[in-house]
Amino acid sequence: MMAPATGFNFTFDKSITQGDRIWNLERLFNLRAGFTAADDTLPARVLEPVPGGPRAGSRAQLHENLQTYYELRGWDERGVPTKEKLAELGLEDLWSVTG
Repeated sequence: MMAPATGFNFTFDKSITQGDRIWNLERLFNLRAGFTAADDTLPARVLEPVPGGPRAGSRAQLHENLQTYYELRGWDERGVPTKEKLAELGLEDLWSVTG
């Protein structure tokens, strides 16, 4: 569907890479706008324990898993894309934005 719409030959892998580029560009934009890792949160209701049902008492493990998420994304412990990640995506010229 992408090829006829854009004229570009998209493969699944290229689509995944493009999505990764978009996600990292968005992150860089937000960092430049003053957002930090402290802003990486979920609504309070999602972080509260589930009141009933089969998952009663469980809650989203956001804070416990945030560093793992950053690592999987190729970001440092502050949630900033690493120089290596930006180079992998062809965005190395944007490294100064994160400095």
